[in-house]
Amino acid sequence: MTQPIRVLITDDHSIVREGLRLILETTDDMVVVGEAADGAEAIQLVAAHLPDVVLMDLRMPWMDGLTAIEHLQRDYPQVAIVILTTYNEDDLMLRGLQAGAKGFLLKDTPRQTLLDTIQAAAKGESLLGTEVMSRLLAHTQAGGKRPSATPANPLTERELQTLRAVAAGETNKGIALQLGITERTVKAHLTSVYNKLGVDSRAAAIAVAAQNGWLSPP
Repeated sequence: MTQPIRVLITDDHSIVREGLRLILETTDDMVVVGEAADGAEAIQLVAAHLPDVVLMDLRMPWMDGLTAIEHLQRDYPQVAIVILTTYNEDDLMLRGLQAGAKGFLLKDTPRQTLLDTIQAAAKGESLLGTEVMSRLLAHTQAGGKRPSATPANPLTERELQTLRAVAAGETNKGIALQLGITERTVKAHLTSVYNKLGVDSRAAAIAVAAQNGWLSPP
């Protein structure tokens, strides 16, 4: 029997933490190992319990979620982080994904989406649905914080096609069929993308590319 996924919930609102705990306690393959009310407490609890996944709010007193993500990525890179966010935090969400979070969840997300995202994060995968990508692209196209001078795009056209397909929610198999290449080649393209952008996940690569306006169709 596989071990349950160990989850740490971090949010400064107790009602949010309680709601998430109640949902996770209805499953047999997840267990809540702790709850934190701010980023500093989250870091302490990660050190004590080494969870598989941390659900991380972004706006909290004392230490915010973005700062906590940066600390955890440096000291506990094996711990997957999923951002908890609301509809008015798109810029913070982008920065959190770029800092290394595996994905993000709205605080009123459906139960199954919550569970699917946690399971994907625990496997080291990023689960970004079409709604997420629509928000990211809409935010950057609407003039969300962008560099004053857009840096030169280091990606080849094939790498861009691969990343755009990832942003559209395609699996490696789906991308391979769409582009007429093998899944091994898809993985090679993604590895090259990560290296060029200085990231280590699909979510972070998409965040960087979205912030620089590289995901818009040619």
